[in-house]
Amino acid sequence: MVLRVVFADDNLLVREGVAALLAEVEDIVLVDALVDSESLVESVAKHRPDVALTDIRMPPSFTNEGIEAAKRIRAEHPSTGVVVLSQYVEEEYAFELLANGVSGLGYLLKERVSQLEELVHALREVARGGSALDPKVVEALMARKDNQARSLLGGLTDREREVLESMATGRNNATIAKNLNLSERAVETHVGSVFQKLGLIEETQTNRRVMAVLAFLEATS
Repeated sequence: MVLRVVFADDNLLVREGVAALLAEVEDIVLVDALVDSESLVESVAKHRPDVALTDIRMPPSFTNEGIEAAKRIRAEHPSTGVVVLSQYVEEEYAFELLANGVSGLGYLLKERVSQLEELVHALREVARGGSALDPKVVEALMARKDNQARSLLGGLTDREREVLESMATGRNNATIAKNLNLSERAVETHVGSVFQKLGLIEETQTNRRVMAVLAFLEATS
């Protein structure tokens, strides 16, 4: 399946660099490249891509134009996933982006863009309705959570938090096991424990994963 992408960044070199990277991927097509958030929203309405990739800071104010565009795109075109790019970890913008759910959304640091495998993974995850959060963003959210001793996640062990952190980046159990040097069965045990401690044992497997990530985001906001 060919993945159709539109991209917005006011920096010409970044636009050309990302276009060159995506051109290396056989089943990804960059259908449009824009310089501001308004043009991005218009392009999504016109081309109906699978994913919109956008910088956070764009004209005219260079603050959160990309976040506002992402929320608008998800509201008006729910079949289009959105990945936002940031130079730094900006917690408030991450919370703003993910406040109403993580489905179809991604947040990556620009340093990841040069790592083609990471970028492609994020694009594909949000295109299918999943989430893709940069590990450094997740780490920042987890650090904020650690300052809230009585939060919903306070009863999780360190390993359970690591597993939940990996779940929040969109990884499945097999990938989590590989990244954390655990057996897949051990990951399943930790995931089950997370579900139990968060009171999600009555939900379906899919809903439990989504709700666990949402609980994590809510507890760290």
